[in-house]
Amino acid sequence: MSDRHWIAAFLDAQAAERGAATNTQLAYARDLADFTDWLAQRGTSLNTAQKPDVEGYLIYCDAQGLAKSTRARRLSAIKQLYRFCFEEGFREDNPAVQISGPGRDKRLPKTLSTEEVDRLLNAAAAHGRNPAERERNTCLMQLLYATGMRVTELVSLPLSSAKGDPRMLLIRGKGGKERMVPLSPPARAALRDWLKTRETMEDAARAEGKPTSTFLFPSRGKAGHLTRHAFYVLIKDLAVEGGVSPSKVTPHTLRHAFATHLLANGADLRSIQTFLGHADVSTTEIYTHVLEERLKELVLDHHPLARD
Repeated sequence: MSDRHWIAAFLDAQAAERGAATNTQLAYARDLADFTDWLAQRGTSLNTAQKPDVEGYLIYCDAQGLAKSTRARRLSAIKQLYRFCFEEGFREDNPAVQISGPGRDKRLPKTLSTEEVDRLLNAAAAHGRNPAERERNTCLMQLLYATGMRVTELVSLPLSSAKGDPRMLLIRGKGGKERMVPLSPPARAALRDWLKTRETMEDAARAEGKPTSTFLFPSRGKAGHLTRHAFYVLIKDLAVEGGVSPSKVTPHTLRHAFATHLLANGADLRSIQTFLGHADVSTTEIYTHVLEERLKELVLDHHPLARD
């Protein structure tokens, strides 16, 4: 089998057995293609490469100035590929099994204050070419902040998950895992308003013989729903209109704000872990450090004895 066939078989297994998302598969494909191109330039392949070859590739990546996180991700892809090939009998050994990664620089996630989130929510209610767009934008932002969803989970929400004025929202996350997240009163109100408007739009489409959508936030694009990129552009526009620095605002910073604000108001880590869909509570613990840094800033900024 060629390198291309090995990678294709690995990606198929990731999708079928682990429920790997399309973006995850694309990332694996890019990283492994770079590795196999490097091997090919040295007259070897996935089948014949040995431990020094994998280590040599990591040294090459370091020399290219790639960040620790990028090198760690590429090694992870290589390790997973070779583990798969060993288990499937493509190779009798695993040349990457004893190689340790460069580690990752621990950086605290960026978050937003409650005042900044309020500005974004107010901007969403006023942003749009017509009332329908403004209601959609309000619903998007309220749901994102109320649930801490990942952006892909938000834009691809099925209409069926939001029917009947739900108090809890069923979210399908990474690997097809499902979780229930409660909705705040403002989020429920925004969802109700958007559903009414959306139903009116769907009735008009049916009357014209047009197909209806199964997504909560439909789009005429290929995916059938609002894309991650379109929402990213929208949230940057809202930051500008709301007077919040666009460099601070991404869909993921709203997810961080959701977790940080819950923790600041007394929620326990296990509950936040469940809401965010983290497989390991250690991933959620980063928000305790965010809160500690925020408290330090408050003391240094406002305590009279902290001033020069």
